[in-house]
Amino acid sequence: MIRIALIGTGSIADAHLEAYTRFPDRCQVVALVNNTVEKANKLKMKYDLDCRIIQDYRELLELDEVDLVSICIPPQQHAEVTIDCLHAGKHVLLEKPMAMSLEECDRMIEAAEESGRILSVVGQNRYFDPMMKLKTTLSSSLVGRIIHAKVESHWWRGHNYYDLWWRGTWETEGGGCTLNHGVHHIDILQWMMGMPETVQAVMSNAMHPNSEVEDLSIAHLSYSNGSMAQITCSVNHHGEEQEIVFQAENARVSAPWKISASTQLENGFPERNTVLEQKIDEFYNELDSLPFTGHSGQIHEVLSNIENDSRDVMIDGIEGRKVIELVTAIYEAAITALPVQLPLTKENLLYTREGILAHAPRFNQKLSMT
Repeated sequence: MIRIALIGTGSIADAHLEAYTRFPDRCQVVALVNNTVEKANKLKMKYDLDCRIIQDYRELLELDEVDLVSICIPPQQHAEVTIDCLHAGKHVLLEKPMAMSLEECDRMIEAAEESGRILSVVGQNRYFDPMMKLKTTLSSSLVGRIIHAKVESHWWRGHNYYDLWWRGTWETEGGGCTLNHGVHHIDILQWMMGMPETVQAVMSNAMHPNSEVEDLSIAHLSYSNGSMAQITCSVNHHGEEQEIVFQAENARVSAPWKISASTQLENGFPERNTVLEQKIDEFYNELDSLPFTGHSGQIHEVLSNIENDSRDVMIDGIEGRKVIELVTAIYEAAITALPVQLPLTKENLLYTREGILAHAPRFNQKLSMT
């Protein structure tokens, strides 16, 4: 039986607890950590847990009866708490974003290597059937090389969304919609297409006066093979439509699933290739579905690795770092109005948290807090 502790009992902790309670024969939640006991007790009662309530996560570090820790706290604490848990011999499942800087990511990866424990960064979108099937389809020879990708991470949040004390500042949230909303689609993009060579970007705060961070960003990515991608991240878009589209040599495929394929006429104009469309569609629909999806799928994978004394998780610290590297490149390109070359190094402007805080634009002054 794998023994679980949750650090942080805010809204995202529900997703973790719902997933853990799906595996009652494999794991047991033995501790909830929150400095506000009332919040922890609400979750304890909601899920009928037989667990202890702890106010300071450092008490967990000495407990032998904790094997795996889910970290569900604001981003500015991710690095310190993760490193402490890994050094205490605990496996870690860490909510996104991995950390507020690449320097912190590198220390977290080092701690995972030194401890020999699992560090898995939450990227639950990879564990849904449409994304897994799209990834497999792109990896086949049917669609050909990716030429262009378009990511639309469109969300809508009211201005009072940023009244929460830790949202809307570079010091506590680490960034705006790019880091905290677009992160999942950015992860999917790099998972399917790889890391770019150059990033250019712009960003602004158009609609949220109680936030100093961006609420809209647009990035252009260039790849060494001539391919390109564009990413729009927003919390201003009505309808909250999210989409990722890949235009490849032979066909266009996307999530939500849609397919279109063309072939040339004698004059070079397009003609619909229904034969290829049907072939790709059949390939996609014949792929096996995942046994568990979302947070449950990722937690199933982490539990399986612990049970098998393995560390072969899909999103480890190195994978989690790639997303932060892309987001950091977008921020640096937007701040400097210059193209940014990847990979980023320790000399880059925003490699450290101190570098981010020194150069990040404060679009507004955050005043209201709850």
